[in-house]
Amino acid sequence: MECFQVLEAGEGIEAAVLRGLTARGVPRGGCSGENQPALLVVSPRAAVRGMRMPRQCRTVLLPGGMGGVLPRAASAVSYGVSPRDSLTISSREGDTLWAALQRELVTVDGRVVERQEFPLVLAPGEEELAALAAAGALLLLGVPPEEVGTALT
Repeated sequence: MECFQVLEAGEGIEAAVLRGLTARGVPRGGCSGENQPALLVVSPRAAVRGMRMPRQCRTVLLPGGMGGVLPRAASAVSYGVSPRDSLTISSREGDTLWAALQRELVTVDGRVVERQEFPLVLAPGEEELAALAAAGALLLLGVPPEEVGTALT
């Protein structure tokens, strides 16, 4: 599995991603201090707080409209509520969000994921953008969209 890093401020995104990968039988892995992550996930709160980021990564998943100093990355994928974001929320039905992938994306291992919508069930108290970030991370790490929702529950 590719090395990934989550910058967050208590949103539970890394734990959700690790649960999702473990549920699919993917071994847990981390980045050693010397490696640059293949995927860097920046949470909504980390973006607001301006947390320190690695200088570079292969792919960065970040909240839409995030300004400031960003790592050098070969590709960037945004998530949020704007139609300009790559991954957004198309609707909500009770505790189920419908995530919309607005444009195709390339996973960290080079596979293409086409535009589509898929459901995400929110746990009680879970924030929408944190769930969207975890879903985006799983997509970029190679979990098929039809399995992302179940991987997060």
